[in-house]
Amino acid sequence: MTVSSAATAAISGLGFGLSLIIAIGAQNAFVLRQGVRGQHIFPVIAVCAISDAVLIAAGVGGFGVLVESLPGLLTVVRYLGAAFLFGYAVLAAKRVFASSALITESAGASMALGATVLTCLALTWLNPHVYLDTVLLLGSFANTYTSPDKWFLGAGAMLASVIWFTALGYGARRLGPLFARPAAWRVLDSVIAVVMLALAIGLITSA
Repeated sequence: MTVSSAATAAISGLGFGLSLIIAIGAQNAFVLRQGVRGQHIFPVIAVCAISDAVLIAAGVGGFGVLVESLPGLLTVVRYLGAAFLFGYAVLAAKRVFASSALITESAGASMALGATVLTCLALTWLNPHVYLDTVLLLGSFANTYTSPDKWFLGAGAMLASVIWFTALGYGARRLGPLFARPAAWRVLDSVIAVVMLALAIGLITSA
């Protein structure tokens, strides 16, 4: 291993990780909403980044072979994830059609830290695509490199996760003044409801 090869691997991991994570999804939508609300932003970012780090490490370590050998596990996760996403979509849709007073009250009300963390964990670990992206896809890419370069690639991908979720969570906080109006919350929750419902349907139809 040379310094240049390690740096190249890390940069490749950073770029590959960003290409996978920067997409409209359940996890990103939840981080965005928590950022706009300005509530429990750091714990949410930490849960997302640590979860990604664990999954990336598993992929680089070769656990993709194990996941591929247990297709039934991904099927269970797929249906559990679809049910959870559908429920979250319904809640978002209910907020869209609530009265303006209820919307403003809901936007300002703080979800308990424990409930926030559990919701974030569910949106992360009940999404079978996260296993396909990190454990299988990124893991397969990392294993085209020799050790220890592949671990530098994994570290680059982990850094991508930290950078993205930090930027999304704290960047969304700057949108707070815009969401002082109920109409803005209706638009955001409409987008979230559509995204969650589309993801739930996608999970079921891809089975």
